[in-house]
Amino acid sequence: MAAPVCCLRTVIHGGHRHVFKQAGFITPSLTITNRSWFAVRSYATQSAAVKKFSKEKKTSKEPFTKRLSKGQLAEKETESAHPKRFGFTAQKPTDDVYMARYYPKPILEPETAIEMLKTFQRLDFSSPTQSLFVGLKLDMKLEKKKKVDPFVGYLHLPFPFVKDPNKVLVFTEKAEAAEIAKNNGATVVGGIELIPQILNDEIQADFYIATPDIIAKLNILKNKLRKKFPKTKRGSVGNDVANMMKLFETSYEYTVEKECLVQTKIATLSLISTVTQQRSLDMPVEHIVANLDALVKDVCKYKPLTFGPFVEKALLSSSTSEALFINCQKFFPQEVENIDEE
Repeated sequence: MAAPVCCLRTVIHGGHRHVFKQAGFITPSLTITNRSWFAVRSYATQSAAVKKFSKEKKTSKEPFTKRLSKGQLAEKETESAHPKRFGFTAQKPTDDVYMARYYPKPILEPETAIEMLKTFQRLDFSSPTQSLFVGLKLDMKLEKKKKVDPFVGYLHLPFPFVKDPNKVLVFTEKAEAAEIAKNNGATVVGGIELIPQILNDEIQADFYIATPDIIAKLNILKNKLRKKFPKTKRGSVGNDVANMMKLFETSYEYTVEKECLVQTKIATLSLISTVTQQRSLDMPVEHIVANLDALVKDVCKYKPLTFGPFVEKALLSSSTSEALFINCQKFFPQEVENIDEE
């Protein structure tokens, strides 16, 4: 008789508990009797080992310090100075073989980057004669809200890669200036009679210079020549025709595009097997580095040194290869300290 009564009591107790749970409220007695019906705790308490360690730390008088080796300290300082970029695994890979897309591109020395581009040219079986381009990202900011205006620079490279002189056209109405221009190698010399021929593309030149007496009559050519139109700021308008011819006949022009970018050609890479042709087209690494040095120094003169470095990033690339980041800090001009001599 006792067994059936016990079973009946268990059934009634379970039904009573089920009814209260469906109704939405719980009695304290049910909570104590069976906790498996309700939500599981989502947090965890401290383990016994952690409690024991924290208790010993409080009772011990000696302070707890984690000692690091010199190598670990140096690595920690470099990581804090160069934090990991967003989207990359780390700043630098720890192995020789790694997935390139998970790490930022390394910054190479100019000599190393040039040798790598020559190697790419040979391994890719690309064109044996290619152009070497440099890209510079400039920091145009000055004090407060002022900025450096985009400019056009003219540079005499120490090792020019173009052997033929530039074609220079001279606008002038003075007979004396025209004679000086012809004697200094001007390709075309004339006045307003050259305007129809330029508009019809019958005459083309690399540079256009003019004397001040005729510049007002050339406004019709502004839309045609655009950046090549003679201007005083660029040094292509003046009375000293001889010096202007020396400047533009052998100079190399570069411009600031998109407000802060300079993209220009500084050398040629050649893999021609003929010895005579290779001497005339291929440029040694030292010559390319010298051209890069001259370009960076010429660009930096358009911003005072007191505002910090003008060039933020620099890249080297050939006609068919990827761009390589280079370190050009050694090309930056340095401030000369004036030392009073006794």
